[in-house]
Amino acid sequence: MTGLLGIAPLSREELEQILHRSRDFQTPSNEPSPRTESLRGKLVVNVFFEPSTRTRVSFEIAAKRLGADVVSITASGSSVSKGESLVDTLNTLGAMRPHAIVMRHQASGAPHFLARHLPTPIINAGDGQHEHPTQALLDARTILDHRDSLENLRVVIIGDLAHSRVARSNIHLLSKFGAEIILCGPSPLLPAGMADLAPGVRIERDVPRAIHGADVIMMLRVQLERQHESNFSATEYFQFYGLRLEHLALASDNVLVMHPGPINRGREIASEVADSTRSVILNQVENGVAVRMAVLERYSR
Repeated sequence: MTGLLGIAPLSREELEQILHRSRDFQTPSNEPSPRTESLRGKLVVNVFFEPSTRTRVSFEIAAKRLGADVVSITASGSSVSKGESLVDTLNTLGAMRPHAIVMRHQASGAPHFLARHLPTPIINAGDGQHEHPTQALLDARTILDHRDSLENLRVVIIGDLAHSRVARSNIHLLSKFGAEIILCGPSPLLPAGMADLAPGVRIERDVPRAIHGADVIMMLRVQLERQHESNFSATEYFQFYGLRLEHLALASDNVLVMHPGPINRGREIASEVADSTRSVILNQVENGVAVRMAVLERYSR
């Protein structure tokens, strides 16, 4: 595999190499951001067919800190808006000889399809409901900033699991390190088959029982844009599946609270929790740059 299409095909050793290298790109407090010339003279093209702030901007910053030239394109700013096919658009970009194409698309499998047609390495920045590999990597990097290992952790993932590519990538990654993974959410948003994605995964419908003894709590955004209809009002959802301050007393004393963003306060998570000392949400955002630097350096041709 010349690019990064997902976490599932990677070995534990490959994941450890990326996570170890990303540590070199983290920015210590009160120090300038690390910069290298490892991609000097190389071109990275970011193509985002879905809205994005954190992922798109962090890939841009990552490429620039590695010394690469960067071109960013959105669907509305490309010929796709004029009726051009995805393949023709990417073939056009490929003819410009980039050294890597970072791609987000609403269709599951779109990066894999293009990887079979283009010699350019494709880095998956999120494809439909399938995977979001760099998000899982930055989540792992964030956990490792606070824990010695990913092994034997009790990780609870709560929310809209049916539509979450973040959850799928995290399940694939954490299971390779032997973590216990508990999935929790309302029945319409929690397919039973998700427990079969990897060993060590189980489903728990009750939030307090799921959180009991948790080392890490990952909250997920309710993806209303991917649902045909909403079965819950914001108030109802928060009452049964929102993370509140009293829940943290059920978890381990040093539990980490995570969220891939954007956060819907008062629906998935209380402000008191998102802004608490247990929250590492902003650390996740910061680590996005370091992890994507490691990924671009590794996979750019």
